[in-house]
Amino acid sequence: MKKYLPILRNSPFFTGLDDEEILSILHCVNATVTAKKAGEYIFRAGDSTEVTGLVASGSALIIQEDVWGHRNILSKCHPGDFFGEPYAAKPGAVLNISVVAEAPCEIIFMNVQRILTSCPTACGHHQKLIRNLVGVLANKILAFNDKITHVGKRTTRDKLLSYLSAESIRHASLSFDIPFDRQQLADYLCVDRAAMSAELSKLQKEGLLTTNRNHFELSIDE
Repeated sequence: MKKYLPILRNSPFFTGLDDEEILSILHCVNATVTAKKAGEYIFRAGDSTEVTGLVASGSALIIQEDVWGHRNILSKCHPGDFFGEPYAAKPGAVLNISVVAEAPCEIIFMNVQRILTSCPTACGHHQKLIRNLVGVLANKILAFNDKITHVGKRTTRDKLLSYLSAESIRHASLSFDIPFDRQQLADYLCVDRAAMSAELSKLQKEGLLTTNRNHFELSIDE
């Protein structure tokens, strides 16, 4: 596990913990590592889980799919990001999301019940971990609230503008990169890709933005 310390140190889940404390916690929560190929499922809707996953390398998508294969991207996980905590925290809860490896990745699985239950030694760093877990969950709630705001707009144009405005504010810049390619952005905003591409072209012609792949620059009329 020592080779993953550079990623774990920068994960909000381990904020305020030194290397020895992190390694102690990984032992306490029965941490294991699994490698996944691009396109492989890490969690699948309909299953239940006792573990939460942390992306140690690569990237993963949290998605919802219907029986016809239509996909709704909820979020993207980069190294240091967690997924599956709410389902693992409630024994028997059935996943209504799937997690898929976007690129070849390594996942560290940890037993959430061992996180929520103080260890026999009642170590101080375990209490820090619980506080950090609450912070991680709070950030995810805020992220999902943002998504609801974007997809709640009536038109594809309004959804795009809502999302790009929020990203600009988050980066504190009119020039920024987004974590999605075009198809992923369409899936995230719950819109048709062709319709979205047409709206992006219109927005560029109107001078509201310029874009190249996943890079955007917004323009504000003085």
